[in-house]
Amino acid sequence: MKRKLPAELIFQLFSLLISIIIVHAIYVAVIRPNAEVFLKEEAIRLETEENAVQRQSAYVTVKDMEQEICFILFFWALAIIGYKGMVAMREQSLLYEELVPIREGIKILPEDVRGVSRTVQSLPEDQQHYLLPRAVLTALHRFDATRNIQDVSIAVRNLCDTEAERMESGLSMIRYIVWAIPSIGFIGTVRGIGDALGQAYKAVEGDITGVTQSLGVAFNSTLIALLISIVLMLVVHQLQSTQDRLVLDAETYCDSHLIRHLRVS
Repeated sequence: MKRKLPAELIFQLFSLLISIIIVHAIYVAVIRPNAEVFLKEEAIRLETEENAVQRQSAYVTVKDMEQEICFILFFWALAIIGYKGMVAMREQSLLYEELVPIREGIKILPEDVRGVSRTVQSLPEDQQHYLLPRAVLTALHRFDATRNIQDVSIAVRNLCDTEAERMESGLSMIRYIVWAIPSIGFIGTVRGIGDALGQAYKAVEGDITGVTQSLGVAFNSTLIALLISIVLMLVVHQLQSTQDRLVLDAETYCDSHLIRHLRVS
């Protein structure tokens, strides 16, 4: 029997491909043509006007290869974060449903476990893999097997801790992208400074155009990379906070809606 690729992995591959296509198309059709036009017009203006000051353009700031790669990684990371955020929101929606239909004052005995678990088992198959249904079923099965309420509490806590670690490890790709973006910016900086040093002989002769353009590549790539990484870190922090709240809310739900109703006899 063939194993299917995880849905999240397929989504990540397609989102990377789409990000590459869209960002590169925008660069080819909009950014680089406008940057070239601006640089040509600016060169003519600087030659014809006295005491002219070099103007800046957003197209020129983002036109280079390093900035393009940074934007590709940025939108890819946003797609992954959006996917994980939607999953977390769907799981959180179960916290407002009555998975354990127990009224206040009603106690759950080991003999009642099968009846109580039917509500969870009747959920759609994809929802049964969410954290809260798994935590509830784990608690009920542990109570049925051991008839020990403390064991039930420990089992729920261990499951939630394991899920928290799994979510944490699931952010490894995003954290790699956050690290890679400034690194790519620094590569652009090194490339720009290297090109500028290679044209130093022209500056000695009085032509500093090539040097200034190369230094512009160096500084612009670092600027864009750092700005993107700052925004991305904020979004990653929000995602991690959402996932942490989900784990804590699931554990609290089990304590308040299930474990406190359990009785051995």
